[in-house]
Amino acid sequence: MTLLVKGGRVINPAVQQDEICDILIENGKIKEMGTNLNAPGAEVFNAAGLVVAPGFIDMHVHLRQPGQSAKETIGTGTRAAAAGGICRVATMPNTKPVIDKAIIVEGMKYKAEHEGVVKVDIVGAISKELKGQELAAMGAMANAGVVAFSDDGRYVEDCDFMRKAMEYASMFHKVIIDHCEEQSLVAGGTMHEGTVSNELGLKGRPAVAEDIAVARDILLAEATNTPVHIAHISTKNAVDMVRRAKAKGLHVTAEATPQHMILTDEALREYDARFKVNPPLRSDDHRQAVVDGLIDGTIDAIVTDHAPHEWEEKDEEFNLAPSGFVGLETSVGAVLTYLYHTGMVDLTTLIRAYTAAPAKILGIDAGVLAPGREADLTIIDLDKEWAVDSTTFYSKGKSTPFDDMIFKGKAAATIVDGIVVMKDGEVLR
Repeated sequence: MTLLVKGGRVINPAVQQDEICDILIENGKIKEMGTNLNAPGAEVFNAAGLVVAPGFIDMHVHLRQPGQSAKETIGTGTRAAAAGGICRVATMPNTKPVIDKAIIVEGMKYKAEHEGVVKVDIVGAISKELKGQELAAMGAMANAGVVAFSDDGRYVEDCDFMRKAMEYASMFHKVIIDHCEEQSLVAGGTMHEGTVSNELGLKGRPAVAEDIAVARDILLAEATNTPVHIAHISTKNAVDMVRRAKAKGLHVTAEATPQHMILTDEALREYDARFKVNPPLRSDDHRQAVVDGLIDGTIDAIVTDHAPHEWEEKDEEFNLAPSGFVGLETSVGAVLTYLYHTGMVDLTTLIRAYTAAPAKILGIDAGVLAPGREADLTIIDLDKEWAVDSTTFYSKGKSTPFDDMIFKGKAAATIVDGIVVMKDGEVLR
């Protein structure tokens, strides 16, 4: 199959490219990039007035398989990703059973190959059953193709255990993705600890719980000379510690979600469980610090932490409802609306955080447009205005804090291996 993407503004941060450019794709690979390209018989995608970027990567999602297919499946989750302009996702291991051995990794790869609409990378567990007591089969999972290790959803409390896990992961050139919340400080907490939680009478999750965890694991990264990636960073002290770690030349990276850069704990005044997430939405000083970290490069990647739940679960009393909500179909629109169109963050920085940066962290061959590379492209209409309507989501999860909001900017097409899998909001596979 031959596809010619014609006349788009190509923003390709890995090679500092920002220009009007055609892209010729054959057999799933980029054949040529340039101006005034022609290919008789090719399907033509008119990208005039649109932004063409390397395929967006979300390195932190929960596809809920195996074991929780009532919440999401690889099929529904990857369709949601395609709808949102995401070409590749990395799914976390806190499933039932936990992804802590090679045979489960192989099963996930098989399902992703046969049911996935976009590409799926797999993150293996650090510890067996996420209990933090015995190392998972990290070597076998690395050989089976996991891209990283994480006990996401749980903090690895034992310092010596985490040190050994880092050292072991480094033997296979894999990064540790670290959920940073010191458990004794957040137990029973349902939102950010601060003025709003006090006024609402809700037990809080203090920012210092994240700060302590981040500090420990930066120190362990330095001691072991091992890469560590801070998941869904949300506090100003944590951002500053990562900034200083990078200045020292340590192998420390970080990610942030749209919700932690856009929303604050003020949104919880109505006890609406759609806004309940871990780490929690924090006060505005923390939100601004996360945005500043993205602007100056302290924060490398934008992720969704896409966490679908059944509607009945989220439609509970606030204290009883589970944390987390869906994000794959709103991520691009949210950051364009609240970060780009407000003038806070430039477009190249945002695109780098979805492309070259997560590809480098995970060590995958992606995140750049160049001849000979896989033809994964995200095409964006910067000026498309649309209303978020969770009832139309491809995801099984319908709970989102952005429901009914008007966004400006949306993915116009998602191209995976040279095949248009989404166009104008409709998933075609």
